[in-house]
Amino acid sequence: MTRPAPETFDTKGYPETWLARQADEVKRGTWAPPERHRTDTLKTYAEAWLAGRNLKPRTRDHYRKLLDGFILPLLGDLKLDQLQPARVRSWFAAMDPTKPTMRGHAYGLLRTICGTAVSDDIISANPCRIPGGGSTKRKITIRPATLAELEAITDSMPERLAMIVVLAAWCAPRFGELTELRRKDVDLDGEVLRIRRAVVRVKGQVIVGTPKSEAGIRDVAIPPHLISPLRAHLREHTGKGDDALLFPGAKGGHLAPSALYGPYYRARDDAGRPDLRFHDLRHTGAVLAAQQGATIADLMGRLGHSTPGAAMRYQHASADRDRELAARLSALAAKG
Repeated sequence: MTRPAPETFDTKGYPETWLARQADEVKRGTWAPPERHRTDTLKTYAEAWLAGRNLKPRTRDHYRKLLDGFILPLLGDLKLDQLQPARVRSWFAAMDPTKPTMRGHAYGLLRTICGTAVSDDIISANPCRIPGGGSTKRKITIRPATLAELEAITDSMPERLAMIVVLAAWCAPRFGELTELRRKDVDLDGEVLRIRRAVVRVKGQVIVGTPKSEAGIRDVAIPPHLISPLRAHLREHTGKGDDALLFPGAKGGHLAPSALYGPYYRARDDAGRPDLRFHDLRHTGAVLAAQQGATIADLMGRLGHSTPGAAMRYQHASADRDRELAARLSALAAKG
C-alpha cells in the first residue's frame, strides 16, 4: 500500500528545469542547498556559474574578460541579496558610454547570472531592470559593397587569397568557418559548400571546433558562376588530400587574421572602400541574397543563424535599398 508524501517537488512548485539543474550539479559534485548560497558574494557565485557552463572557448574567454574587467571589480564583493536595482543602475551608469558594446555585454552577462540565481531560489527577483541595458547600437551603418567594388577588391588581392573574398561575399561564411574549410568540404558537382567546423584563436591558441551555434552546421549552395574559379583555386592553391585547407597560411596551418587583413586592407583602399571590414563581406552576401527574394528562413539557413533577429537586419537593408531604387525611378519619371 502506497501513501502520498506530505510534500513533494510538485507540491512545492519546483519546475522540472530546476530539478534537472540540481541533478546536474549533484553529478558534478558542485551541489549545495540554496540556503548555503544565500551568503555567497557575487564573485563566488559568478565563478561557480561560469565553471558550470558548457561554453565555446571564445565565449568563455569573453565572459572571463567581462567579469574581470567590468563586473567583479565594483560588484564582486557584494552579497547576492545586496545587489539591489539601484546599485546595478549606478554601476551601469559608471561604465564608459563610449564602449557601448562591452557595456551592453557586461550588463547582459550580469542579468543572466542573476537570472540563474533567481531560478536557484537564492534571490527573489533579478536586480537587473534597466530597459535596453543589454542592447548595443552600431556606431556605423554598414554599406554593402557593390558588385564593381567586390570585383576591384578581388582583383587587388594576392591570387591565393582572392577566393576567400569571393566566398565571404557570395556564400557569407564567418571568418573562422572560411579558414577551416578543407577540400572535402567543397562539393563542386553538387555546387555545395559544407560548413561543419570553425577555428578560433583564444590567447594565442588555435582551437578547431563546431561553428558558432548548432545552426552554423549547414550546407550553403555555391552560386554557379563561382564553380570554375573555385575549381581553379583548388587545383592551384590547395594541397592534395581531403583534409587540405582551402586557405592555408603562407607557412602552413590555419590562415591568421593578420595574414589576411594586410592585403585585404590594401585591396579595399584600392577599391575606394576603406570602411569595408572583412566581416562586412558577409553582410554584403546576405543583402545580395535578400535583394533576390530570400526569406528570413532562407537567410537563417544560409548564414547559420539560430534566431530570426539577425537575419531580419539584412531584409531591412534590402528594403532600404528598394526604397532608394524607387526614389530613383520617381526622379527618372520627373525628368521625363
